[in-house]
Amino acid sequence: MKRDELNDLAAFVAVAEAGSFTRAAAKLDMSQSALSHAIQQLEERLGIRLLARTTRSVSATEAGRRLLRTLKPALSEIYAEIAGLSELRDKPAGTLRLTTVKHAAVSVLWPKLMGFMAEHPDVKVELSLDDGLTDIVAQNFDAGVRLGESVETDMIAVRISPDIRSAIVGSPDYFEAHPVPVTPRDLAKHQCINYRQRASGGLYAWEFEKDGQELTVRVEGSLIINDADMILQAALDGRGLATVFADQAAGLIASGKLISVLEDWCAPYPGFFLYYPSRRQTPPALTALVDALRHRS
Repeated sequence: MKRDELNDLAAFVAVAEAGSFTRAAAKLDMSQSALSHAIQQLEERLGIRLLARTTRSVSATEAGRRLLRTLKPALSEIYAEIAGLSELRDKPAGTLRLTTVKHAAVSVLWPKLMGFMAEHPDVKVELSLDDGLTDIVAQNFDAGVRLGESVETDMIAVRISPDIRSAIVGSPDYFEAHPVPVTPRDLAKHQCINYRQRASGGLYAWEFEKDGQELTVRVEGSLIINDADMILQAALDGRGLATVFADQAAGLIASGKLISVLEDWCAPYPGFFLYYPSRRQTPPALTALVDALRHRS
């Protein structure tokens, strides 16, 4: 159907119901000549007369009455749906698809999503956990959550967590057999659990900073894992030193099950950000989510 055909059909319904071009034109806020031309075009396209005209009245032909019976409920449904969409402009509803790393999902998103979803029952949330750098536009995600340093510069980014730290940890059993490292360079003498990055496929280089001095260390060890939870478990089991999020290991450090080392070299860095593409109109559900997740220091 061409763009103008729906307008012509709506014009026909208006004339047939009003029984007058004058009254229908007033209702549609258009001139009688323009309305008459629209009906004439419709009849020519269909190849059949829809309205019988006299000098005093207008009435639908048999074909017109048949078309009217179909069109009237269909147009009413269309107008009702448009009205419903207008109401949704300011009401958060629909499905939000988010891609996030697992740690952010557990430590930041989930605690806040509980309240958000209770407040907005018409919003559904789909979480996709992925450590890679997902192309949210190509894969039809509404937004993503990653560390601030990983967010692309052409995205709108909103901080949703405070700065975070890494921690270098090992078990008491491990340190019974190995000396405590004093500087990152001492890690060359240790068994370290390497993290295989899913996005690049490479091994993560451990990053340190102290007094403005930045240092990157490529560690060695007999174990390589691509999952943060498994790396933490391997450290607990005494398989070597691991670099983990400090908050992830805080309870284990406090209980003595893990020992944190090189703390003066583990400087804070930007935490997690929610990011999404710039668009002319941000969906109300996403606007509400941004407000719910925004970090307020």
